[in-house]
Amino acid sequence: MKELRLHQMATVHHQRLTDNLHQGYSVDEYTALLIEQEWEESLNRKLNRLLQAAKFKATATVSQIDFKTNRNLDRDMINKLVLLSFIKHRQNVILTGPAGVGKSYLAQAIGHQACLQGVKTLYQNTARFLAVLKYAKMDGSYLKHLTKLNKISLLILDDFGLQKLDNQEREILMDLIEDRHDRQSTMIASQIPISKWYDVIGEGTIADAILDRIVHSAHKIVLNGESLRKRNKPQL
Repeated sequence: MKELRLHQMATVHHQRLTDNLHQGYSVDEYTALLIEQEWEESLNRKLNRLLQAAKFKATATVSQIDFKTNRNLDRDMINKLVLLSFIKHRQNVILTGPAGVGKSYLAQAIGHQACLQGVKTLYQNTARFLAVLKYAKMDGSYLKHLTKLNKISLLILDDFGLQKLDNQEREILMDLIEDRHDRQSTMIASQIPISKWYDVIGEGTIADAILDRIVHSAHKIVLNGESLRKRNKPQL
């Protein structure tokens, strides 16, 4: 088993022999038990790799989404997104609303669910993400970065639009969205309403091209209400 790198099977088998728990099984039953243990461990390792690679900044799960607070969150819409059919159909998701209403948590919860289903996911702050890609253009690794990003089934860009894009950032976003259009899914969370994204992106022709590829195939969630951070702040 160890030679075949079936380490969990070897561990379970050794423990059962040590504790004399291997008797009472037929050969088929015992083999099935060991295989099941190895399979479960393999799934856990894969999930851990996906979660680590996703780079979530918070532990967010679908089961912990708050539907009680009045913030215009449609439970039916979330339940549909959690099924991840939008990824299968290569559609996008846009979350907008004021600061603190839970956009980041919601995006990461859906991303976490995607990881549970074996979907390659990456969560990034938009400004830092574009900064990394700008540096990649300077050191010659830009195309390599884009190739890796094209293999990400769900790319989550948080805090989009907090500052206007410069020429280089605009071109990078265009490259990214063009490569992913009709191939992979992108989720964008922003405090800025979609109607003002044109001004954030700038340069009419490129802005039109980017928004056409992002918005028209997107499921849109518009949150409102008071900041959850402010509401949950302890009273002094």
